Amino acid sequence: MLFHSDVMGRTHFDDPLSAANLAVTLAALPLKPFIDIVCVGTDRSTGDSLGPFIGSALLKRQEQGLLPPNVTVYGTIHEPVHALNLADTVEMLCQDGRDSTIIAIDACLGRVKSVGYISIKRGPLQPGTGVNKELPNIGDYHIIGVVNVAGFMEHMVLQNTRLSLVIRMADVITEALTLCLGNHLSEVEAAPGSWQTV
Repeated sequence: MLFHSDVMGRTHFDDPLSAANLAVTLAALPLKPFIDIVCVGTDRSTGDSLGPFIGSALLKRQEQGLLPPNVTVYGTIHEPVHALNLADTVEMLCQDGRDSTIIAIDACLGRVKSVGYISIKRGPLQPGTGVNKELPNIGDYHIIGVVNVAGFMEHMVLQNTRLSLVIRMADVITEALTLCLGNHLSEVEAAPGSWQTV
């Protein structure tokens, strides 16, 4: 699942250089003048709160001056982008008319050995597929974090995902986006062999 041709790279959140590795891959993307980051998820489910945690953290970084004003964040703990309003968000972005790159972020379920891995992929996010929901696709690129195991009672699995794992993965993705979009790439050093590309 995580080795499809659209995967640009993946890393485990526990790798000390995981944020740096993600930032290097993000920096290689042909980004447009404006960046829209859509953090999909809900605060009503532990496993599905990865996106909202990242959105809230990014907004805080922006308030601290660590992210430039050309970055717009959608989806936070207090105002999540979820199944009920995702279509409205997609429509709003389509009508905006700005020359922007959309990066969507979401949690997902996967194999046991994939839990904790974060992947950057080309193309739009297809949210809801892990829980059999048909939701609109979104994004030019997307970042997914595998928070738990798929295959049985996915809603219950998401509800019983460890919050500690979600927060640590959110910290890594937030740091990577800050390193890249905040123009701090001079601080990024990727160790050979620690980053898996396809």
